[in-house]
Amino acid sequence: MASRLFSPAVRMRPFSAPVSTFRSFHSSSRMLADATPLPVRKPVGAFRGGLFGFLLGSTLAGAGVYYYILEEYKVSNELLTEDIYTLQSSVQRVHTYVQSLEEKIIELEKKK
Repeated sequence: MASRLFSPAVRMRPFSAPVSTFRSFHSSSRMLADATPLPVRKPVGAFRGGLFGFLLGSTLAGAGVYYYILEEYKVSNELLTEDIYTLQSSVQRVHTYVQSLEEKIIELEKKK
């Protein structure tokens, strides 16, 4: 169907439409007098708009990355602190165990 539209025979036919179907675009002088011009806007321009968009996007992405890294730092810092406290308690238990063994050795030496 669409291929027929582009055939040379169809393109060569003159387009004949009744004159009454054409719409005329006329305005009265009264309508033209009431028309107010649109306010003149200063164009932003492609370069300034692109630069502003780039800076805004970079700033938002940087802020997002900053808060993500800050949150990750807090989580890792809490895990490290927890591991340090666990290690400290383990060292304290080993220290008390070694002290008890030293006391037992001293008591055995006194008995002999």
